Amino acid sequence: MSLRALERPAAGEPEGALVLFHGRGADEHDLFPLLDALDPERRLQGYTPRGPLALPPGGAHWYVVPRVGYPDPETFHIGYSAAAEWLDGLPFPPERIVLGGFSQGAVMSYALGLGKGRPRPAALLALSGFIPTVDGWEPDLDPPFPPIAIVHGEYDPVIPVEFARRARAVLEEAGAEPFYREVPVDHTIDAAVLPELQQVVAVASTI
Repeated sequence: MSLRALERPAAGEPEGALVLFHGRGADEHDLFPLLDALDPERRLQGYTPRGPLALPPGGAHWYVVPRVGYPDPETFHIGYSAAAEWLDGLPFPPERIVLGGFSQGAVMSYALGLGKGRPRPAALLALSGFIPTVDGWEPDLDPPFPPIAIVHGEYDPVIPVEFARRARAVLEEAGAEPFYREVPVDHTIDAAVLPELQQVVAVASTI
């Protein structure tokens, strides 16, 4: 299954790639403006892929949600496999690719960036998401870890902030040192944290 994606060119010879996965019911246009917000100097080639599933109430999806935190296994593996195949086809080595996403997109970033048997990315940005619990997938929690940023709204009614706290605890117990921010918003991306995320991306692109 071939994913379609929007592509934002780097300003010059790209130092790597920045890939952002959208949330449930959105599409490849949703996070496209965030590419410039996170990489204003356009050092990286930017991509925003579209989820492979078309589900009610509309838009694109990466998996079906029977319960928050626990993706439907069958559809999760459709989205995960399609995203992995697409990602592995990019003209950049994994260690030069920054993965990020919002909501379902953050889940896919965790799954692709920390999945057993997957290569480590340059960095991982998890915005309002969670490390999934799903049959047939497990995280690789052996160090070394890439830079990981976790940002979550304190008042998120869709994916409660406890999921972010749990992800931080799991990663810290494994030896990672994630950048962690809780912000006073609901299920959205707070522009106030973008300068800090810019720094994560900038550092990752020079490693």
